[in-house]
Amino acid sequence: MKLLTVNLGQPIPSEFTDAEGGTGIDKRPVYGPVAVTAPGPKGTGGSGLAGDAVVDLRHHGGDDQAVYAYAREDLDDWQRELGRELANGFFGENLTTSGVEVTGARIGERWRVGPQLLLEVTSPRIPCRTFHGWLGERGWLKRFTQAAVPGAYLRVIEAGEIRAGDAVEVVHRPDHEVTIELMFRALTSRRELLPRLLEAGGALPEEARRKALKYAGQEGD
Repeated sequence: MKLLTVNLGQPIPSEFTDAEGGTGIDKRPVYGPVAVTAPGPKGTGGSGLAGDAVVDLRHHGGDDQAVYAYAREDLDDWQRELGRELANGFFGENLTTSGVEVTGARIGERWRVGPQLLLEVTSPRIPCRTFHGWLGERGWLKRFTQAAVPGAYLRVIEAGEIRAGDAVEVVHRPDHEVTIELMFRALTSRRELLPRLLEAGGALPEEARRKALKYAGQEGD
């Protein structure tokens, strides 16, 4: 298991977002070391990767979305389905991985990336209008949602530098069954799964916890 590339983006204009400054979805591979730290709370903190832009802080970035990872194997599947080349970073991911089970990763699972960085899986990527416009594929949000291979957001537990080629090691795997795929389906197409998210305990981001409690009729408990 390893990093194929570390991908950073700079703001570009986009007609598919109302965020001032456009979007940072256009991530490109870089080959020197990149420092990764916790960026701070959502709304104030952006990307965890130095030199990477997160423009719309209302919906993206912050500690629970500090890093976004997507498997090269899943990009390859989309590449075949769409009949077009998808370069590393094209889905807006910071880390393009090889041999890492991203969709099946459990909430709270921890990855050691390189010798220093320790990350914790927090949640799936929920597709947005900017992502739809960036891909330019008819019915893209529906197709992406049905496939349920959304990639994983991660928080930074221990800061460190990473670079392309670094090893990725799963150093902790929780004993619950709340995976990235299950959480994605619960938040999109199968809301009856929402109460199961609570099995992830303290690793579950607060926003998802609130949604699960509301659906289960336990708000305020």
